[in-house]
Amino acid sequence: MTTQHPSSRLAVLALAGALSTAALATEGGGSTYPLGTENFIAGAAPPPGLYVLEYLNYYTTSRVNDGQGNALPIPGFKVRAAAAATRLIWITLQQALGGQVTAHAILPLVDLSVRAGGASDSRTGLGDVTVGAGVAWHHSAQLHSVLGLDAVLPTGAYDRTRQANIGHNYLSVQPLGVLTFTDPAGFNGDVKATLNFNRTNSDTDYRSGRELIVDYAAGWGLGNGWVLGVGGYLYRQWSDDKVGGVALAGSRGRSQSIGPSVRYADGKGWLITAKLEREFGVRNRAQGSQFWLKTTVPF
Repeated sequence: MTTQHPSSRLAVLALAGALSTAALATEGGGSTYPLGTENFIAGAAPPPGLYVLEYLNYYTTSRVNDGQGNALPIPGFKVRAAAAATRLIWITLQQALGGQVTAHAILPLVDLSVRAGGASDSRTGLGDVTVGAGVAWHHSAQLHSVLGLDAVLPTGAYDRTRQANIGHNYLSVQPLGVLTFTDPAGFNGDVKATLNFNRTNSDTDYRSGRELIVDYAAGWGLGNGWVLGVGGYLYRQWSDDKVGGVALAGSRGRSQSIGPSVRYADGKGWLITAKLEREFGVRNRAQGSQFWLKTTVPF
């Protein structure tokens, strides 16, 4: 096949992902990890039982940046994407390394529309499903952590001839770690670091580079269940994309985001977090804004 520079591929990008609609669904700047997903209390596992988390995400962009951060001249470019994802979490009674064994699955429904260069496309359906397992620790009443391993499965619809794809058509493996500090009437902070290792898209012989993603949140507890602060993510691609095993120089993406974030907990297991993020410092990726809403429902 003909090798394309990532910037030219971005001219026909589509957005989707296992959970996020902010992940590029074609090669040359994409990620199967939903950038910016996590917020406050991400690493504090609840007591043993089954839990359902609902994520809602809305992402919009009308700009794609090249490797120098300049906007590419793509006439009429606009992407709008919305996702609703159900995450099932099982906190088991089993112990490992002094912590609780956990397992989870994420089932995303994605609605995506893309316009670029006078053409348009849209698609709705199940995106790429994530499954994983981990171990969760409670070091104190305030400090909690999780180590885990996720796999993003190529379950979403993909067609190399279309602009709008809600699947990536390749497997990704994601080791991760989460650290949470929570104080009802003081500082609250969360950091989730994820490494993303992508396999090759068999339809295009394209392999996206390895990635580091850090989701973060920092705020102050008001003592009544509310936490107010900021949240966002840091994204760095630390190896080149490849086509047919040949590395593409200048293909590494980078971006970050920040925005207001809020959390409310009723003290009985029900939890809601929300944040609005704006991306900046973007290279070889789309640059836009997104809104996240997450709720936790105990059973």
